[in-house]
Amino acid sequence: MEPTGGKHAAFPLIPLPGPSPARGEGIYMGLASRFRGPMSTASRHHPRLTRRAFLRGAAALGVGTVASPAIVSQSFSSSGELNYLGWSGYDFSALFRSFTEKTGITVNFVEQPDQEAMLAQARIASQGVGADIVEPSIDRLPEWLQADLLQPWDDGNVGLDLYDKAFLTGSAMHEGRRYFLPVVWGAEALAYARQTAPQAYGTASLAMLFDDKYRGKVTLRPSTGLAAMGRVLEAEGKLPRPWLDGYKDEATMRRLWDLALAEAVRRKAMIGQFWSSENEALTAFRSKVCTLGLTWDTTALALAGDDVGFVAPKEGAFGWLQGYGLLKTARNAEQAHEWARFIVTPEASAAYATAFSANPVARGAVDRLDAKLRDFLRAAYPDDALSKIWWLPAQPPWFVALRGEYAQKWQAA
Repeated sequence: MEPTGGKHAAFPLIPLPGPSPARGEGIYMGLASRFRGPMSTASRHHPRLTRRAFLRGAAALGVGTVASPAIVSQSFSSSGELNYLGWSGYDFSALFRSFTEKTGITVNFVEQPDQEAMLAQARIASQGVGADIVEPSIDRLPEWLQADLLQPWDDGNVGLDLYDKAFLTGSAMHEGRRYFLPVVWGAEALAYARQTAPQAYGTASLAMLFDDKYRGKVTLRPSTGLAAMGRVLEAEGKLPRPWLDGYKDEATMRRLWDLALAEAVRRKAMIGQFWSSENEALTAFRSKVCTLGLTWDTTALALAGDDVGFVAPKEGAFGWLQGYGLLKTARNAEQAHEWARFIVTPEASAAYATAFSANPVARGAVDRLDAKLRDFLRAAYPDDALSKIWWLPAQPPWFVALRGEYAQKWQAA
């Protein structure tokens, strides 16, 4: 694949085997494009093979004219290069050009198909010359910390004041230091038929997915649906421990998920259709089989023309964060911090999110999005909705495997 910007493979890379087809569901299953057709589950796991590179927003958003005081005042204050291990299938060339114009720093962008490959290359880099920054999701941060591959960011030098505070989650911290800087986010929340199942922020609830009022009219992904049930039971005081504790060890997970599964089986009649891909979720609504669902925000945006709305539940939407880690072996730490300040300016944040088909993290970035997406996000996450997002925690392999077993049991019940 041709490079998407800057120089390509400017630092040594070792060929790696392709990603395993048996990977469990991942957080990145929510990265479907807002401006193109639906993607299959497989394509979300293997972006190099199936994701089509595109850049709709960078030129339209004028990233070539990004002008934050923090950036302008330090233009050309450093020179050199930035070695960046990031995601394949996306065109960030306009952003890289803009960054180079502002700082004199050239970005060497090396594409990786998934987080396993990214982690493997970082391990190789730890033994010599290699990448400076990597781009994992926050649920995978513990793996990077356990491997001792990252160094903390300098909080005073990364533009923290430019972030929407909702995205500066405590999960980015380890022993009092910040090891993760968010760059984009996405969520699963409530999609609803405006005419037959109207919802409003503040009253819309995850509990409605299991309400007799919507018997046979609900669509959801089995794994997230069980997590929704768990959160509902917790809100009702029916769990012996917080739902989040189930992500810590297998015994606690089984104890909590057994309760969620039992209640979900009892209310299975509410489910009109389970979905495992965005296309299936779209079909559930467009066929008129379902009028309420727990879907990705990308799904709901695609359904906007079908008179389907989307809103965060009062308990908080299920959210994921993707961001930057600074490698211990980074030779260009100063340049990495300049990139961190640049990418969180409103213009650059909006352009990056648009290119990646996700949501921006900088204050004011939503105002610079495509009008359709801007209005969609404002309606979906009004008032305090962003501050209430339920960020998906780290999901180790044992958890992913067990979650799949519980999902299958619910479907088969």
